[in-house]
Formats: sequence, structure tokens, C-alpha cells
Amino acid sequence: MKVIADVGIVPIGVGVSLSRYVAECERIFKEAGLKTRLHAYGTNLEGDWETVFAAIRRCHEVLHDMGVPRISTVIKVGTRSDRDQTMNDKVASVEEKLVV
Repeated sequence: MKVIADVGIVPIGVGVSLSRYVAECERIFKEAGLKTRLHAYGTNLEGDWETVFAAIRRCHEVLHDMGVPRISTVIKVGTRSDRDQTMNDKVASVEEKLVV
């Protein structure tokens, strides 16, 4: 099953700057072959259900191996059975409606 997810992975107990951990998760998502769109408070992911969730799990494993004692993750997931839809399709649909 194809899924579009919004994932916010927050390392806890490693200080204020989290960019090195975010970058590591971005590498993991790319290595998994997922389409990604980084935003200010997380990442949109597009891919197969099992691949998306395996990559999120891998982020947890790698961040813990990097010394992160605690991780809080928020995941929003959307699936469709009526048609194939991409992240770009969803954004384009809204942007079309903004053009006056």
C-alpha cells in the first residue's frame, strides 16, 4: 500500500541544536528510496507502507546509536484506495486554487 506521511522526529536530551540528527534521518529516508520533502518541523515521506515505517524505525535505531537517550516522534499518515496520488499532486491542487 502506498502512503504519504508527515513525520516529526525529535531527539530529546542532546541539547538545543538538532540539525545533525535531522540530517541523519534525511539520509536514511533517501537511502530507503523514499520521496521526501523536508519542512521546518518535519519531513513528508512518500512510498510503500512497509518502507516508510521501516525507515522511521531505522531513524530511531541510528539516533539511539548516536547517543540520543530519548526520541519523540509524531506521524500523520494518509492512504487512498480510489486513485494514486503524490505529494506533488496534493500541493499542486491547492496552488491551482490560489491562482486568481
